[in-house]
Amino acid sequence: MKSYQKLTTTQPAACQVEEEGAAPVPSGHGRLAPWWVGTGLLVAAVLLSTITVWVLRQVSGGWLGPTPPPKCLLVPESRRFDCYPERHVVVTQELCESRGCCFIQSPPPAEGKQGVPWCFYPPDFPSYTLESLNQTALGMVGLLVRREKAYYPRDIEKLRLDVEFETDTRLHIKITDAANPRYEVPLDVPRVMKRAENPIYSLNFSWDPFGVLLQRKATGTVLLNTTVAPLIFADQFLQISTSLPSKFLYGLGEHRGSLLHSLDWNTLTLWARDVSPTESFNLYGAHPFYLLMEEGGNAHGVFLLNSNAMEVALQPAPALTWRTIGGVLDFYIFLGPDPNMVIQQYQQVIGFPAMPPIWALGFHLCRWGYGSSNETWQTVRAMRNYQIPQDAQWNDIDYMDGYRDFTLDSEKFASLPSLVEDLHKHGQRYVMILDPGISSTSPHGSYWPFDEGLRRGLFLNTTQGQPLIGQVWPGFTAFADFSNPDTHQWWLENLQHFHAHVPFDGLWIDMNEPSNFMDGSEDGCPPGELDSPPYTPAVLGDSLSAKTVCASAKQKVSVHYNLHNLYGLMEAKATASALVKIRGKRPFLISRSTFPSQGRYSGHWLGDNRSQWKDMYYSIPGLLSFSLFGIPLVGADICGFSGSTSEELCTRWMQLGAFYPFARNHNTQNEKAQDPAAFSPAARTAMKDVLLTRYSLLPFLYTLFHRAHLQGDTVARPLFFEFPLDKATWELDRQFLWGQSLLITPVLEPGVDSVTGYVPQGTWYDFYTGSSVNSSGEMLRMSAPLEHLNLHIREGSILPTQKPGTTTEVTRGNPLRLIVALSSHATAWGDLFWDDGESLDTFEKGNYSYVVFNVTQNIFTSTVLHASTEATKATIGTLSIFGVQKPPSKVLLNGQEKPFSYLDNQVLTVSDLGMSLSQAFSLQWL
Repeated sequence: MKSYQKLTTTQPAACQVEEEGAAPVPSGHGRLAPWWVGTGLLVAAVLLSTITVWVLRQVSGGWLGPTPPPKCLLVPESRRFDCYPERHVVVTQELCESRGCCFIQSPPPAEGKQGVPWCFYPPDFPSYTLESLNQTALGMVGLLVRREKAYYPRDIEKLRLDVEFETDTRLHIKITDAANPRYEVPLDVPRVMKRAENPIYSLNFSWDPFGVLLQRKATGTVLLNTTVAPLIFADQFLQISTSLPSKFLYGLGEHRGSLLHSLDWNTLTLWARDVSPTESFNLYGAHPFYLLMEEGGNAHGVFLLNSNAMEVALQPAPALTWRTIGGVLDFYIFLGPDPNMVIQQYQQVIGFPAMPPIWALGFHLCRWGYGSSNETWQTVRAMRNYQIPQDAQWNDIDYMDGYRDFTLDSEKFASLPSLVEDLHKHGQRYVMILDPGISSTSPHGSYWPFDEGLRRGLFLNTTQGQPLIGQVWPGFTAFADFSNPDTHQWWLENLQHFHAHVPFDGLWIDMNEPSNFMDGSEDGCPPGELDSPPYTPAVLGDSLSAKTVCASAKQKVSVHYNLHNLYGLMEAKATASALVKIRGKRPFLISRSTFPSQGRYSGHWLGDNRSQWKDMYYSIPGLLSFSLFGIPLVGADICGFSGSTSEELCTRWMQLGAFYPFARNHNTQNEKAQDPAAFSPAARTAMKDVLLTRYSLLPFLYTLFHRAHLQGDTVARPLFFEFPLDKATWELDRQFLWGQSLLITPVLEPGVDSVTGYVPQGTWYDFYTGSSVNSSGEMLRMSAPLEHLNLHIREGSILPTQKPGTTTEVTRGNPLRLIVALSSHATAWGDLFWDDGESLDTFEKGNYSYVVFNVTQNIFTSTVLHASTEATKATIGTLSIFGVQKPPSKVLLNGQEKPFSYLDNQVLTVSDLGMSLSQAFSLQWL
């Protein structure tokens, strides 16, 4: 058995795959240098490791045990791949060697760290051999054979390898059982009809041991090398490792932490779980996708289409190991080459996000514990009284009767239908919460949702075929099976009945991991390998059923073991479909649990955060990660959900939250109110001002969402997406961009009146004043009194803005103001998407306007590329041009002279243009 290392010119047992369709030819590649870089270094490594182990033994009094075999000493610490990843097991030499692995004890890691594995694979650990490889129309098919059993039960001896060269920038590699069908994620993915003609990647295989080696042609960078550790494919344990070309890795959600992951022996678990966001825990959703920045500024992404419980182990080699306990290994690799393109290519597979209604981008207000519809109404009136923008009022579970879905507390919330009517009269919307747990304890005949769901057989069942009963807010509950199409119809009927009484506009689906206050069910979970698998990833609670339902629960499509991570996605599909049928307009839906493709149906909020400064910071990497996951409509609970906020914290958080794509202030019960109207006049004014700033930017934000819907652009964007060659941006997660153009630098600390932020190279303009900042790519200190949020516009941009009102409806009737930020070459570009803000499929049906703005040689032009009647209602009133070097002598609008103002900070303003958005026009300054 050969070593796990990259191919060398002395290893002919390899196959290079020529992408043009030629048959595979045996080949060696000198560029694919040995994994430990040469024989001399191997000898040095052995000597150094031997000496190190000997010294440690002397110091430790022999606690390290006998000297390991030389082949084990060959493996540097950073490249030791864990052979015994089970948690809560003290790994002894006997246990380790029973698996055929190397055992070398290391000094214990710092508290909370995992450290170097003591038990790791030797270079000659048995793996699969590539027995055959044949060409297909789209790529190739191969047979993998394992001749020696691995150490997990029901090892699969023969595997099928399918490779498809889907596009020039997308490669699809799938490994599954060659003899028997296995569960695969029921996700619609594109089917290509022909092989890519000019891929920007080259693919090689190692035959024995089997391994995939993927390179970027332009640079030779090795993106994947799976020969570094053995492939294991048992019925309930699938593992594959790869080297990484750099340590700059992002994605792999849902977790709380910095945007850039640490590769210092860091394991990320993917298993949907209801828990307040905490570092190192598996949280509400599962997103097995990573983006990696390569040295030199290129980027690639990898998506494992697998919904089973999973963990991803990162180590400093740099390297990564995927471990999942079911399904198949179904990989998509996206070659970019820049990070924006990687995310677009990822969404070409999982689906582009839905276009939200314009009101979804307004300000939302909620709390658990209003106590009554009248108290909710008072909050709405206070917001109106102070003329603070608000588009949507929400209620949490306290509107329900006994916390049961589709019911209304007839005493405390009797006036809710009137409140909703009042909201609609004022151009505002109403959103309510729903949970998937259906109360099971009401007398028969008194609660239709449960009675009818039971009659139709629409709940998750136990292995005995009875509804699985857990416990959530209403007490004992059954759980709707959204994998069953019949459940979608029942869900629709329930929503229709309630909407006839309370005409809600959007829905908030919570607790859909699914959450359970019990572990498993009222009867626990049965014995067996679904609830107690041979290997359990490092999930919070150490059990798949911890605070959720039994993995053995039966659903229409499969067992919950396979479908758990899809529960929130399946509920979102059912709910979005119901909203369309009920309202006939674009659905607005926010979900807690998410999975790839969720953006097609819903947005997401980052869960039950706390009113703490660090939670405010963590919201930024949170929303940027979900931008990577194709869910652009995302935000955190502004001012924090649990705990009590302070006026300073809430003011700063409202400033940051005004630039969440989804902006909602939400609060728990039994805490003081934190809506803007609840604070002092100074704080209230600061909050109002920043919301007015958001509302002024709605045309720009709405256009960004159109680009996300159309082609998978991100809305909130990490700085490195726009400046991938500037390595200083790769770790930044305390600032972010809207699109390409608007830099947001919030204050994230108490008691300060300035903030330090990175300003990439070039000219940037203060959003409020138009004054320029010239940066060489550096950290700059900015003034930030409590009432001020720093916003900067990138040179070369044109931002469509609008005079703000207190709702999106009012705002859309106001005149537009175009802000032009001239580049050093006196050029600029921008665009605007405009429709009625709520109808279905306006772009697809052609019911929209699209206008492009351009500046060159002191001439601004507005070009209408597509027009609809909606655009005739919108007027461009003002043009502000930042960076005009010299005072103009005159300004001409379509050849006619117009009055203008020019300030010392080089801002030219032309007002009272009165131009319809549907009209092309030009403006020249001389």
